[in-house]
Amino acid sequence: MKKILKGLALGTGVLALAGASTYGLLWANLPSLDGKLRLSGPRDPVTLARDELGTAIIHANDRADAAFALGFAHGQDRFFQMDLLRRNAAGELSALFGDAALPLDRKHRSHQFRKRAAAVIDKLAPPAREVLRLYTLGVNAALDAQKIKGFEYLLINTTPEPWSEEDSLLAIYSMYLDLQAGTVEREQVLTYIQQSFGQSMVDFITQTDPLQAALDGSTLPLSHVPVPTLPEALMQQSVRTVIEQDQVVGSNNWAVTGELTTSGHAMLSDDMHLSLNVPVIWYRTQLNYQSDGDDIQVTGVSLPGAPAIVVGTNGHIAWGFTNGYIDTADWVILDDKTPVTQVNETLKSPTGDHNFAVSVSDYGPVTQIGDQNYALSWVAHQPYAVNMELMALETAKNVDSGLAATERTGIPVQNMLIVDSQGNAAWRLTGAIPARSHPSSLPISEAAYPTAQWQAQAGDVPVVKNPEHQRLWSANSRVVSAEDNARFGNGGYAIGSRSVQIRDKLMASDSFNESDFMAMQLDNRAIFMTRWHNLLLATLKAQPQQFADDIRELEQWQACACSESVGYTLVSHFRSQLIDALFAPIQTSLAKENMSLRRLKRDLEPAIWQLLEQQPQDWLPGEYKDWQSWMQAIYIDTRAKLLAKYSDKGRLTDLNWGKVNALKIQHPFSRQFPQLSWLLDMPVVTGFGGSFEPAVQTKSFGASQRFIVQPGREQHGIMSIPGGQSGNPISQFYRRGFDDYANHRGTPLLPGAPVHTMTIQPL
Repeated sequence: MKKILKGLALGTGVLALAGASTYGLLWANLPSLDGKLRLSGPRDPVTLARDELGTAIIHANDRADAAFALGFAHGQDRFFQMDLLRRNAAGELSALFGDAALPLDRKHRSHQFRKRAAAVIDKLAPPAREVLRLYTLGVNAALDAQKIKGFEYLLINTTPEPWSEEDSLLAIYSMYLDLQAGTVEREQVLTYIQQSFGQSMVDFITQTDPLQAALDGSTLPLSHVPVPTLPEALMQQSVRTVIEQDQVVGSNNWAVTGELTTSGHAMLSDDMHLSLNVPVIWYRTQLNYQSDGDDIQVTGVSLPGAPAIVVGTNGHIAWGFTNGYIDTADWVILDDKTPVTQVNETLKSPTGDHNFAVSVSDYGPVTQIGDQNYALSWVAHQPYAVNMELMALETAKNVDSGLAATERTGIPVQNMLIVDSQGNAAWRLTGAIPARSHPSSLPISEAAYPTAQWQAQAGDVPVVKNPEHQRLWSANSRVVSAEDNARFGNGGYAIGSRSVQIRDKLMASDSFNESDFMAMQLDNRAIFMTRWHNLLLATLKAQPQQFADDIRELEQWQACACSESVGYTLVSHFRSQLIDALFAPIQTSLAKENMSLRRLKRDLEPAIWQLLEQQPQDWLPGEYKDWQSWMQAIYIDTRAKLLAKYSDKGRLTDLNWGKVNALKIQHPFSRQFPQLSWLLDMPVVTGFGGSFEPAVQTKSFGASQRFIVQPGREQHGIMSIPGGQSGNPISQFYRRGFDDYANHRGTPLLPGAPVHTMTIQPL
C-alpha cells in the first residue's frame, strides 16, 4: 500500500484541503445523525442511535432490518475503508490509485475472489442472503445521502462506486489475505530454499521451538539437526539487508471457567493484533432485534463491509478469536502434461485498461518457483471458505449451542474461545479447514493430491471444554495436541513466548476479575528477551571500558518492554540485526527471485541459538577472526544506526523504548504526505510493549481492540479501541475513545446514553 500511495497524484485536491475550504468540504461530508428518514429496504421501522463514543446502537424487529441499519451506519462512517477492503481482495485498487497499484492487483487478481464471491452468493441460504441484501441496501442508502463525496475521493479525484452483495464477501476474502497470505508465502520460500540449498537447510531453519504451550501440555520433540555448510562463494556474494520483521497478525485470548470467578460466570479476554491505521479496522456496534420470540442484544465490534458482529457478547455467551496458523495451503508440483488454462483479466486504471493472463490449473492458480511450475491449492479458493454462519453466535444460549452453530463457519481459521454465563468455557479451531489429513510445508506431487479431501470441510476438529485446570489460552503458537499437530500442520506458528507467559500467569492465581485480565493484556515483562540480554551483556563485558555506558544501560534494563528502558531497545535491535547478518547469504539469494525470509524470520530462533552455541567457521564472515568480535561489530553498527535516527547529540539515553517504539497510528494518506498528519493521524503515544510479550505493540501494530467480559455481567465489561468510529477527521467521533486506549484505561463495553438518534421508516 505504501508504494501505491506514493503514486497518488493529489493535484488540486491537496491545495483545496490545505486552504480555507478544508473545513467546509469536511463539514459538508458529515452524515446526518438525527431525525427521520424514509428509505427503501427495511420492512419495519428501525432506529440508529449513537452514544458519546459514536457506538452504533441499532433497534430493529428482525436481523435483516438490523443489517440494513448497520450497513447504513458503516456507509456513513467508513465507506472508504470498506472500498479498500473489497478492492484489495478483488485486485481493483489501481482504479483508485493508478498504475502504482498494478503489481498488487495482478497478485491478488490471480485468486479471482470476485468470481468466487459471486458463486458463494448464489448458494447462500435465503435468510443469510436476505441479511446481505438489506445490508447492501443500507450501505448504498448512506452513500446516496452524502451531500459531497468523502475527502479521500476528492484527494484522488474519483467517485465512489455503489456497494454490492459480493463486496461484503470480498471484505472477508481480504481478511484471508491479511491472516493467511503468510502461510502461502512461507511455503513458497521453503520450496525455493529446498531447491537451492537442499533439504538439510529446510530442516535446519524449521526446527521445533522449545517454547511450547499447547492446551493439553504436550510438547513436540526437539530435533537435533546438523548445521548445514555454507559455500564460500555464497558468503562472498551475500549482502546484508534488513529482513523485514513479519508481524504476527493474530492476537492473544484466554478464558477461565466460572470456577475461577466470584460470580460463577466464565470470563473471556481477547485482543486481536493487526496493523493499526486510521480509521481503526473495528466498529463499535450493538444490535437489538427479535429472533424466534426472543429479545436479542449483541454488543461488540463489527467489520465495516460485513453485517456480522465479529467479537462480542449476547448476555448468554461471549466469543473471541486469535489467528489459527494451521497449514491451509499446499503447493502442487505440475508436470509438463498438466492442463493449464490462461484466463484473461483486465485491470482498470486512470491510464486505461491493462490486460494480463492468469494461469490456472485444476488445483489452483499457477506460478513458477525456480524452473518448476507449481499450483497453489489454498483453502480460500474453496466454496466453503466464506459464508454468513458467524452470525449464528448472536442467538446462542450457551457454549454447546455456540459450538454447534459454528461447525461450518466460513472465515479464515481461528482459535475461537467461547464462554457462557453458566460458567462454561471452550476452545476450538473455527473456520474453513480442509479435510485433507496430511498437510505439507513443501510441495506435493499431483499423484499425492487428495482432491476429494480438499473439496470437503474438516469435521474432525478438536474441542477442549472446561479442562481440569479451568483455564484456556491461545496466542498464535501451537494450541492443538502433539498428535493433532500432524493432522493440521504448521502454517507459520508464532514463537511461543506470549502463550507461555499467559499460561503461567493464569496458573499463578485461582481467582480473576476484569482488572486482573486487563493487567495481563498489558503485561510487558521481557521474559523471552532475557537470554538475548544476557548474550549481549556478556559480549560487551569482554570490552568493559569500551562499552561502559552500554553495560550500565543493559544492567538497569528493568527486564521489560518499558517506555523508559534503553536496555530493551539495545537488546531488541541487536537481536534483529544479528539475525539479518547471520542469514544474509540466504536472504541475498532469495532477493534475486523477489522473495524474502520475512515469513520465516520467527522460525529461525532455534537455528540462531544453535549457530551461536556451535559458532561454525563457514557461517562467520571472512573479515572477522572470531564470533565474539563479529557480534561486537554487529552491536556497534546497531547502536550507530539507532543514534543516527533517534539522537541529535549521540546520547544513549535518547534510545529509550518509549521513543524508539512510539506508537504512530496514521491515516494511509498522511504516511506519504506528512502535511496532512495534523488533520488525519492519532496523537503519537509513548511506546509500550513489544513483539514477544503479551502487551504487543510496535510502531504501527498491536492490539486492535481490548475486550474483556463475563457474559451476563456486561456492565463490568471492557472494549477499548485505538481510534474512533468516524472516518471524517472533523467528526466528534474521529478520535473518541483513543485516549482510553493510549493511557491503558478500560473503556466500558456497553454503550452509554444516546446523543444522536435517527429513525428510518420503510418507504
